[in-house]
Amino acid sequence: MGIPTLVGVTARTVTTGRLTTRVLFSGPEEGIPVLFIHGNFSSATWWEETMLALPLKYRAIAPDQRGLGEADSDVKINAQNGMGDFVADAIALMDYLGYSRFHLVGNSLGGLVAWWMMADTPERLISVTLAGPGSPYGFGGTKDVHGTPTYSDYAGSGGGLANPVLYQGLLEGNRSTDSAFSPRSALRLLVWGPPFIPEREEALLDAMFQIQLGDKGIPGDKVISPNWPYVAPGKWGHLNALSPKYIGNLVERILAAESKRKVLWIYGADDVAVSNSATSDPGTWGPTGRLPGFPGAEEYPPQPMMEQIRTVLDDYTRLGGSYQEVAVKGSGHVPFLSHQDDFNRAFQTYLESMDKISISGIVSGKN
Repeated sequence: MGIPTLVGVTARTVTTGRLTTRVLFSGPEEGIPVLFIHGNFSSATWWEETMLALPLKYRAIAPDQRGLGEADSDVKINAQNGMGDFVADAIALMDYLGYSRFHLVGNSLGGLVAWWMMADTPERLISVTLAGPGSPYGFGGTKDVHGTPTYSDYAGSGGGLANPVLYQGLLEGNRSTDSAFSPRSALRLLVWGPPFIPEREEALLDAMFQIQLGDKGIPGDKVISPNWPYVAPGKWGHLNALSPKYIGNLVERILAAESKRKVLWIYGADDVAVSNSATSDPGTWGPTGRLPGFPGAEEYPPQPMMEQIRTVLDDYTRLGGSYQEVAVKGSGHVPFLSHQDDFNRAFQTYLESMDKISISGIVSGKN
């Protein structure tokens, strides 16, 4: 059974040449399109409040990404493509709906999809909002602001690092807080950020339980490594797709793109999921003894995710782009849920400013 939507949000099943999935819509069909890309362990459901808060001149569109939500479970993520599968899915959807250009918003994994689109399809974008995005160097396995690999095989990134207690909780549909690593506890501690608990927590937890589990989903496959923490990325699933091994030269492509958009980078000031010492980063928990053999912080430091993002955006600006940075005080990884007024104020002001730019030719016909 699907997750009920809020009043004002419509759910449709859409089939493109790439994927059959659930897509949420709000706002007038003739409105300016805003595409929302959700993060890992979630679905389009997480965007509903943000969609409904948009001024009426916007058409909000939020698909369930492959491997998540109600996307076709037979369609898998080839991690060797990095974010390529997600990007191609999004472009196919917007082509199907008839939008040649659109505003883009991405959170976490969806933020990395947005980085990828800034590199490879910037001409399709009116603007980009990075809402608590992942680093453009991927997650795990890098040690400085320039994304230098910690080891040549990218040990410390990919599906082998999925918490087994969390994974078991997902398999069992565990809705308790009996463990700090149960699905609900993980959301409260690592995503919402205490003391916030969403009014729709049950629906958001339902979305988490919809993820496709296994060696080609979450956690994905892995490769044994001689390097600490002794696992390197496999070839399938979301977590492997996030590995810097498969992100490749993304930053070079972002900076080399001839067309550059104004970017809003907005994030929770208290985010522990994406930070310079992220809770799930091996470099952060290595010193705790959780896994024996930690080689020390000099060899395996935490990934400086925030400084990686800031460095890339500074370079992007020097090469003709621009960005605005907004830190939402007191917020964790999803300020659009925990601090809706603060997020919407900054986000909508940004969208309004972008309306001053010509947006002719957005709609080429609708399906």
